[in-house]
Amino acid sequence: MLTANISLTPERTRSASVTWSNRRLSVSDAVSTDAGSGDYFVPSLPVEVHCHGLGNVDFSDFGRMDLKELNEAARAEGIICIPTLYLRQERLDGFVGFMGEFSRMRADGELPHIGAIALEGPLVASFGGTPASSVWAPSRAEWEKLASCGPLGLAYLMVSPDALTPGSYLAPALPAGYPDLEWIVTTLVERGVRPALGHFTREDPQLGADCVETAISAAEAADFPGRGVRVITDHLFNEMPLLIKHAFRTSRAKAERDAVIASYDLPSWSLADLHEQVGPVPAAIIRAAHAGRITACLNFDGEHVDFAIAKRAVELAGPSNMMLMTDRSDTPDLGGQHLHRDAENSLWYQHEGVVAAGTQPIDQQIANVRGLGVPEADIWHLISFTAYRTFFPEVDLLGREPQRGCFVLDGKRIAVG
Repeated sequence: MLTANISLTPERTRSASVTWSNRRLSVSDAVSTDAGSGDYFVPSLPVEVHCHGLGNVDFSDFGRMDLKELNEAARAEGIICIPTLYLRQERLDGFVGFMGEFSRMRADGELPHIGAIALEGPLVASFGGTPASSVWAPSRAEWEKLASCGPLGLAYLMVSPDALTPGSYLAPALPAGYPDLEWIVTTLVERGVRPALGHFTREDPQLGADCVETAISAAEAADFPGRGVRVITDHLFNEMPLLIKHAFRTSRAKAERDAVIASYDLPSWSLADLHEQVGPVPAAIIRAAHAGRITACLNFDGEHVDFAIAKRAVELAGPSNMMLMTDRSDTPDLGGQHLHRDAENSLWYQHEGVVAAGTQPIDQQIANVRGLGVPEADIWHLISFTAYRTFFPEVDLLGREPQRGCFVLDGKRIAVG
């Protein structure tokens, strides 16, 4: 039996007697309980928003993915997983078929721990760790096929807002009459697929920021069939033009880290001046998140982005407008490329030395955030509540008798249900 005297929900922390016994959760009001400290219960599971592989499964090899096996792996970790795939152009029809099977199984209740599917690309302006084979410019017909996966459970698709500008990797190959950004965003959003903004060029930072606004405005004007947030982002600070050094991954960089961070005077960062402090693109994203227009994703492994910078970004945008993403792969085989590790950190690298993915699971990243002194309620916005509000607004996390959730006892998370 498990018990807790605090219930932590998206709206408030309250005194409650929560018990897990005989595979059943029960919640009742408690008397004379300090609701500000101690063990607690949360009526939801963490949502691993951007994850590339669990166990020995590379999600991009979707033709071999056993969805029931993946669901069991996610259940064992006590998470809701949103697998994020890379997609080659010649596999588009196969992906549509895969999404049809995913939709059927989810409707039959077979996949309670796989919340949705996501794509990284294919319209990528600066692909970084994204496999080159999965970077391509879909035709109008191909965009329609991708959008058709929205009702089947494709929650988001990462798109570079500045992919159609002159500095983009894709720009030289774009045919005359290629659809503009507004058409692409509208086509996706009207079928329930959220654009996830990321992988910017470094050619013209202000133009990139302007493209962020164009994408958000197009999504806001579209006829969205859902109730959640319409636009999210890929990992903040990675693959975008910056005025700061955002990560310190080698021994040499780590030796300089404290002095560099001190020079940034993080407490002085403000929404009004952020474009001068970090650059136009991250400033546009953080401001839009603060205003509730988008949900921004941020990695908390300490190696994609320095912890101090990540924490300050959360403070500026607000934890209820941000989601922790792991960018995790448990396998070195990812999207047709074989990755390797560096002894100085926990990241996966391509053969060119480009960071391709992370390795830290979500519970490690939760511990990282807790170690920064972030309040527990804010942590659960980052790892669960914001994702539910963004992707699954129909789920009632305030119900009296939850079906599942997490006890946090002495800092250890125990998922039940």
